[in-house]
Amino acid sequence: MPNTAASADSDRSVPRTAAERGAARLDAAQLAEAFQLFSRASEELSQAYKALQGRVEQLTERLTVLMGALPAGVVVLDRTGTLVQVNRAAEELLGTGITGQSWKQVGAALQATETPGEMSVELADGPRRLSVSETALESGDERIVLLHDITETHRMRLTAERNERLAAMGEMVAGLAHQLRTPLAAALLYIGNLRQPELGPAERLKVADRAIERMRYLERLIRDMLLFARGDSLGRQYFSVCELSAELAHTLEPVARARQIEFTSRCDCGDTELHGDRKALAGALTNLLENAIQATEPGGRVDCHVGQLGQDIVFTVRDTGRGIEPALQARLFEPFFTTRAEGTGLGLAIARGVARAHGGDITLQSSLGKGSTFVLTVPLPTEGADADGKVVP
Repeated sequence: MPNTAASADSDRSVPRTAAERGAARLDAAQLAEAFQLFSRASEELSQAYKALQGRVEQLTERLTVLMGALPAGVVVLDRTGTLVQVNRAAEELLGTGITGQSWKQVGAALQATETPGEMSVELADGPRRLSVSETALESGDERIVLLHDITETHRMRLTAERNERLAAMGEMVAGLAHQLRTPLAAALLYIGNLRQPELGPAERLKVADRAIERMRYLERLIRDMLLFARGDSLGRQYFSVCELSAELAHTLEPVARARQIEFTSRCDCGDTELHGDRKALAGALTNLLENAIQATEPGGRVDCHVGQLGQDIVFTVRDTGRGIEPALQARLFEPFFTTRAEGTGLGLAIARGVARAHGGDITLQSSLGKGSTFVLTVPLPTEGADADGKVVP
């Protein structure tokens, strides 16, 4: 008996009409055409890849030549702080064969300086001054450290600053003679009076006190002049900004209270630390605060606010005093220029010198009858420096 079911299945697997046979041939033609298109696209992609590979090799070669020709040192760090690429200039500054080493170990050769963003390194031919900057790639996987040798620029800058101070000292000679002669003549007069036998003990003591007062004024004048002439800062260290602010408030608040002036002080810097000459900065800020108190009438107000603006610490000293005439504002920082009879005229010049020695500056805003505002800015320590001034990743 014939298997009718199997026969029916077999018959259904083969196209039995002309339309069915045509559709099968059409499907085969479309498939062959698709394979041809795919093969052609693959060949085009392969050619494009080869062209791109050649372009990448060309760019890589150009980048290698460019890095080798750059006068600045280039160090590429991965996410872990390992040196993955350095150019010739970087090897001349940091040593050869440093690729693959930790930046924490290699960067230990860089020592912090008094200027934020600048480091020094000892080489066989002497110390070199470097400008150090760091940039992270957008991917976050690598960082690029740039090392610019600014030794000659730094030397010329120091020479220019020294010449500027010497020129200012030359202009000060005439004024200095007058500044020294007046208190010295007064002191000699008082001391000469001590030789008079008719002076009683009380008068003799009073004359001696006046002579000592004049001699102390001379001592302060000479000290300020030497500080201005030296123009640098010594004994740099890390110190708390808010602790310095509290120390200034503790010193100046009694002075303001004695003159019946309201004194306020606020520091918003938390645990932030500065790196510099604390004594010099305290002296500069004390000078600004004393000037503000002396320029304010009883019943007035002097405010000292310390805050952070970007990468700068900003000390703001504001008073409600009589203000400063516009014609005098430009001269306030000139050596020996003063509006006070007992002033040496060097306080503000020294304060600005201290600020600039720390990489900052002092600015002034003042209006007659409305008071004055002095703003002293000091940059924060360079990122990547530890407590010893060493660069870390």
